[in-house]
Amino acid sequence: MKFRKSILLLFILAVSGLASCQDTQTVADDNFEIAGHNWSYTEKVQIPVIIENPDLAYNLYVNLRLTSRYKYSNIFLLIHIVGPDGKKTTERKEFKVALPDGEWLGSGSGDLYSFQIPFKEKFKFPLKGKYVIELEQNMRDNPLNNISDAGLRVEKVN
Repeated sequence: MKFRKSILLLFILAVSGLASCQDTQTVADDNFEIAGHNWSYTEKVQIPVIIENPDLAYNLYVNLRLTSRYKYSNIFLLIHIVGPDGKKTTERKEFKVALPDGEWLGSGSGDLYSFQIPFKEKFKFPLKGKYVIELEQNMRDNPLNNISDAGLRVEKVN
């Protein structure tokens, strides 16, 4: 009987421990597969983000996954942010993915390399509501080959 109580107590502790591990800082963390690993200009990745408190600061990251056959050391993206009021801002950003000697800056697994690259730190959204953040590849190649996934992570700043 004592053994059952110990098992039950361990089970309750484990469940409560898992419940306390929930990430309350993450507002969005979405990735979308790029069909055929060929990212066209016309294929914008759209991520909806709900902002409950515009008084808080947020860190925004671009998530990318590319194959080892990607032939550049960088990638240019147009990042469009459409606010709840319909206003749209656009920013062109360059993100480094490899060193000049070809060493990847992301973490690798097999033929894929993953990147989570900051692009806005301590950013304040001006309004409460639903935003749509669009990622658009802005390289000379169209389509841009060997891009597996693209996405976005938004997290509250402590």
